[in-house]
Amino acid sequence: MARVRDVPIEEVPEALRPLYERFSGQYGPFGNQVRVMAHRPPALAHLMGMLLELSDEALLSKRYLEIALVAVSQLNACRYCITHHTPRLVEQGLPAATVAAILEPDCPGLDAVDLLVRDFAVAVTLTPQRVPDALFARLKDHFSDAQIVELTLRTALCGFFTRFNDVLQIDIEPQALRDLLATGGALADLPDGN
Repeated sequence: MARVRDVPIEEVPEALRPLYERFSGQYGPFGNQVRVMAHRPPALAHLMGMLLELSDEALLSKRYLEIALVAVSQLNACRYCITHHTPRLVEQGLPAATVAAILEPDCPGLDAVDLLVRDFAVAVTLTPQRVPDALFARLKDHFSDAQIVELTLRTALCGFFTRFNDVLQIDIEPQALRDLLATGGALADLPDGN
């Protein structure tokens, strides 16, 4: 149970209820996170609303997005995020063993662009003040400026969600655990903690 109470949909401003439902269902099994975020309707509207809009636009390939999110989640040892994003990356064609080993320098199953995205996510997370120009030049060979902005945004935002989830001790939803196991993920691959 989270450190703050869950906010049921009945307590959410009526205009935000469709977003609450969509994010906790269609976007993925993020119900526990939504019920905590709902304490601040502007955050629910703008953060969750933005994620839904970006998903609808699909400017950035889900494969690359999920590579970045899993890499950040593993760097930050966020059980919640790893549990939710591992199945999404497996759905993009990577075996669960590759996903679990995504931070290994020569991770099997990742092509050159996958590794570039992974390395960019690592740099954004660990050394944002020192992301090399050469890395950006390589990104520009494969991605538009808008895609690079979104990749940077989503990578940095994943770090925020790690902290949000961990500090507030948001529980992993049972459906997310079932999805992880159904796609070949293992509880043993999750870091200790919340």
